[in-house]
Amino acid sequence: MRIFTAHTRPDRSAELVAEGFRWGALLFGPFWLAWHRAWIPAVLAAAALIAILALPGGAGRTMLLVAFALVLGLTGNDLHRWSLALRGYVLTDVVAARDEDAALARFLSSRPDQAAKFA
Repeated sequence: MRIFTAHTRPDRSAELVAEGFRWGALLFGPFWLAWHRAWIPAVLAAAALIAILALPGGAGRTMLLVAFALVLGLTGNDLHRWSLALRGYVLTDVVAARDEDAALARFLSSRPDQAAKFA
């Protein structure tokens, strides 16, 4: 079972965000954040990445890049949730399901008022 948080806004359909580590955020960093419309974290992550890459090469820079990638992988979903909150979304529900489709079905069964927004 995976845990998902459901975020709603009156004029938009709900967005589900999974809990846990995100490989996409680890591998693609700022691009993954921008894909999820987390603009402020994406810009800050890009600036941090550029700053790390501007350092002289060596083991220290490599360790910083690996640590930065791990931090993004661990906090990617939290940054996505924060960005949703900035855009006016409210944490509405926490859903446990085997995948995102099952989580969406479970969320919509408990919140039929949201079903019309997905039609």
